[in-house]
Order: sequence, then structure tokens, then C-alpha cells
Amino acid sequence: MARGLGKGLDAFFPEVEEEDFEKIEEIELKKCRPNPYQPRQVFEADAIEELKESILEHGILQPLIVRKSIRGYEIVVGERRFRAAKEANLDVIPVIIKELSDEQMMELALLENIQREDLTPIEEATAYDRLMNELGMTQDQLAKRLGKSRSHIANLVRLLSLPDDIVVLINNGSISMGHGRALLGLKDKHKLKPVVQRIMKEKLNVRQVEALINQLNNNQPKKPKKEKKDIFITERENHLKEYFGTNVSISKGKRKGKIEIEFFSDDDLNRILDMMD
Repeated sequence: MARGLGKGLDAFFPEVEEEDFEKIEEIELKKCRPNPYQPRQVFEADAIEELKESILEHGILQPLIVRKSIRGYEIVVGERRFRAAKEANLDVIPVIIKELSDEQMMELALLENIQREDLTPIEEATAYDRLMNELGMTQDQLAKRLGKSRSHIANLVRLLSLPDDIVVLINNGSISMGHGRALLGLKDKHKLKPVVQRIMKEKLNVRQVEALINQLNNNQPKKPKKEKKDIFITERENHLKEYFGTNVSISKGKRKGKIEIEFFSDDDLNRILDMMD
């Protein structure tokens, strides 16, 4: 389990209890198939090979969690162990068979993978997005359930609003999550592609990209100079930016004022509206 979560799977699913480990069964490996809700897109060959060697020497120390299906068994938790066991040519594997709904199955699989330190930012963001959209959870509910900050979840999910080709580059490590967060601040979205090309060509770090984007944004047509905001308004803006995980602007006139909340897609808008609810 990754250090950042602070909760085990049993905290989310009371059905997975210690006494279940007394119900370990052995089933044929060929009767198992991967979880259709698996969020992980890439399984590193070196990690699977290392786990295979461990299994050959010590066996599978922690049973997989599966559920019975028409075609055998579906893996709920433990696909890496399943893949390594196949590489080790095992005939049978230890499992705990659980009766789980599709919703519980997806949540268990997503939560297990979210806790892994080697999950890419995009895989983690996609897992959060699926938990919120497919299970009807708000960002606030998800943050409390996972023991994560709301801003952490918001900042990751916002990466998914970038163009698909840029999301792919973040996912494969060509550019970092920090680069992606900086790119979200670029006002002219038509300039995203050339900026990304420059990042990769010149190997720009995040600070350099932030400076470049500030420069490009400042070259935009200048708006009428605004009066300096008082400390209270600035403090409220910062609080709302942290809460919603996006840019928020508060303007105050003589008779009325307004609050502007920035969003990047329909999903991002729905996320903000859920938080308002």
C-alpha cells in the first residue's frame, strides 16, 4: 500500500475482513481472467519479472480477491500477482472468493491501484474521474473516503481536460504532471501544441514552462487596468481557488459584485456544480 493513502481496503469495504483469510481456496489459474474495471494501463515488465522470481522462491504470500462469473473467476484485486503467476507457470493460485456487485468490484479495483506509488498521474486521475462519474461520488466525498486533499484530486482530474495527445505524453512520462499543470494556465489553447514541442525539444523544466506561459499570457491583448483588490477579497479568492481546484476571480463594484469560476470541460463544470451542491 502506498504511504499517501493512510487507509487499507478494509476501511472502505467491511466485507473484506480478517476472518476471510481463513477461507482461502486454491483455484486453477486458467479459470481466472482480468478485471474489466482495471484502471492500470501499463504493467511494467521488470516489475512483473521481479514478482515472478519472488513467487517462485516464496510462493504467493497474499491471496487474490476474485468473484465467481459465468466463465470462471474475475480478479478484483491482485492482477499483478495473477500476471506474475502466469509467467511463473503456476497451475493454481490462492484466492478469497467474494460476492461483490459490479459497483463494489470497480471500486475495489480502483482503490487498490490508487494506493500504488507507481501509478501514473493520468491513471490516478482517470481512476478518480471514474469513481466520481460512474459511482456518483462528489469530489468532496471522494477526498474524505480516500484520505486525500480535495485540491490533490482536483488538480489531477483537471489534467484530463488537456488535449488527448498531451494527456498521452504525461501518461508515458514524456512530460511531467508539473508540466501539465502549468499548461492548464495557458490562455490561448491554440498555442498548447507548440509549447509542448518546445518543452520536449529544449527539455524545459516546470519553472521555465511557467515563465514561458506567463510571458505568452502577458502578450495577450491587455484588459483595462483593474483597481487593486483589498486583502479580504484576495484572501477569499485564494480560499475558493484551493477549494474548487481552479482559478476563481472576485470583483466588487459600488452596487454589486460577481464571482467567476473557471472550468475546462463539461466534466469539470459538473465537478464544480457537485461541490456547490
